Amino acid sequence: MNSFNMGSIEAWVPRGLVINGAHVLSAPITQDGLCPLRISWEKNKITRIEVLNDYSKKPLNLVLPRLVEPHTHIDKIFTWEQYPNLSGTYEGALEANINEHQKRTSCLMRSRSEKALQLGLRNGLRAIRSHIDSFGIKGMESWQVIMDLKNEWKSLIDLQCVAMVPLDYWNTREGELLATKVANSDGLLGGIIVPPFNKKKSIRDLIEFFKLANRLNCGIDLHIDESTRDPGAGLSLLIQLLECMEVNVPITCSHSSSMGLLPKRKLRYLAEKLAHHQIHVIALPLTNFWLLGHDEKETPNKRPLAPIKQLQQAGVNVAVGGDNVQDPWFPLGSLDPIALMSLSMPLTQLSPWERLGLSPFTTSAAVLMDLEWDGSIQIGSPAEFIMLQASSWIEALSTSPSREILIKGEWFQK
Repeated sequence: MNSFNMGSIEAWVPRGLVINGAHVLSAPITQDGLCPLRISWEKNKITRIEVLNDYSKKPLNLVLPRLVEPHTHIDKIFTWEQYPNLSGTYEGALEANINEHQKRTSCLMRSRSEKALQLGLRNGLRAIRSHIDSFGIKGMESWQVIMDLKNEWKSLIDLQCVAMVPLDYWNTREGELLATKVANSDGLLGGIIVPPFNKKKSIRDLIEFFKLANRLNCGIDLHIDESTRDPGAGLSLLIQLLECMEVNVPITCSHSSSMGLLPKRKLRYLAEKLAHHQIHVIALPLTNFWLLGHDEKETPNKRPLAPIKQLQQAGVNVAVGGDNVQDPWFPLGSLDPIALMSLSMPLTQLSPWERLGLSPFTTSAAVLMDLEWDGSIQIGSPAEFIMLQASSWIEALSTSPSREILIKGEWFQK
């Protein structure tokens, strides 16, 4: 690197992320879909992509675009030690979460959230969508802390925020004031639809919620069907409403876990309806596999998980997120996108050497978050990379490789 912000790297690059085939037409491709390339940049933009014909002369590292986390909770991150959920149940997590929320202070939450951003940056994240508990006075304080961090970190991480409150809260005067604040902050409106729920009340709440989102032109990201019971009940209710009213803002359905338990015909019907209404889905395998159906005496033989491949086949844009990190909902995690890919691989049976196996962690996640750059590699793309000290996908996902991060054409000094 030099003072003119120029540089190049020679590395293995996933063929599926290189948009212009002419640049890699003659490139050899390994069994796991990698090709040897030299990528050059100037002033934060890729200016040249060349095939390496002499790649066997020295070992090459694996390069990915800086990645994104489409669903997490940085307001409650790192709270497991003070508020553990040793039972590992949904009910236990909810109780511990309420206790933490009541006792949190702005100072504590800022410290935790800033630590999360620092960790995510070092691990290679360029964007994070975080759901924030935003109910009541404590919630407003949390929202303001995260907004301050969003502004302070905007040059390094694009922080998107979802205001998470009970769905009927949006129908109150306080809810309208919060929604206006969220919309003015380029945030999203959130809520929870998890059975058992009162269908008539939920319909009324959703109708008013959608009207509010339309009026404010504010996107939506719902926690929906994070459950083992009544498979697809929340999604079915959502589709029922969308069939008879128009919603003009992007909708994301996070979790959609119990949909995977539906019979094939009902699953296919819902998947096609989600595609028709251009609804994004975020699968969250780590928290779902830990939390849902947790029984101290039995290991469940059916695990709720968004049916990623069936959704993709129907034309739904699907991302995979890490969700909770060391909080009452999930005791592990580190905001590491490479670790997320590794841990998700056996749970989701997604293979990164296949286009639809890699996209939920790269381009599909970026599209869902409506980022300016989808993470594909071509002339004119940002020079923003994670360089892993690994020469194959298996080495990268098995060894927790060391990494270097390129941000705006400059190597980040950790």
